Amino acid sequence: MLENVFSRKPEFEIVTMSADDCREMSELHGQRFARGWNDGEFVNLLLQQNTYGFVARQTNALLFKPSLAGFVLAREVAGEAEILTIAVQERLPRAGLGWRLMLAAMREAQARGGLSMFLEVDDGNGPALGLYRKLGFEIAGRRDSYYQDAEGRRSAALVMKRDLG
Repeated sequence: MLENVFSRKPEFEIVTMSADDCREMSELHGQRFARGWNDGEFVNLLLQQNTYGFVARQTNALLFKPSLAGFVLAREVAGEAEILTIAVQERLPRAGLGWRLMLAAMREAQARGGLSMFLEVDDGNGPALGLYRKLGFEIAGRRDSYYQDAEGRRSAALVMKRDLG
């Protein structure tokens, strides 16, 4: 019976992001991106009127306050929404969190009057590209040498778009 506690499939809830989440978001962003954003940058973005986000937390964790499993930060202005950043813990591949976070951001964009959503993704990020394509995003443009990794290698950003209507 004790083995069930340790092998239980994690369960998550997606909730509205708050400024209290920014420190953990900064830590996760720094783990997943070559140039992480600090908590002050997240707070400043979140305080902007048109910016919103969601966090994923494990609901069946053995901790008092479950750690941040993932988040998405977006904004909507004049009918156009944009994913500013999204990150999921590396230890949770293919758990469906990216999918659920993106759906939450897309629904909120629509509720705010968004007609389309844009995002940028590293052209070498196969898992993210697969997710975005499954969600109906299509390549709308390319920015060569946009990203730089920790070793200084540069890669292109693909600009992707999806209609929300």
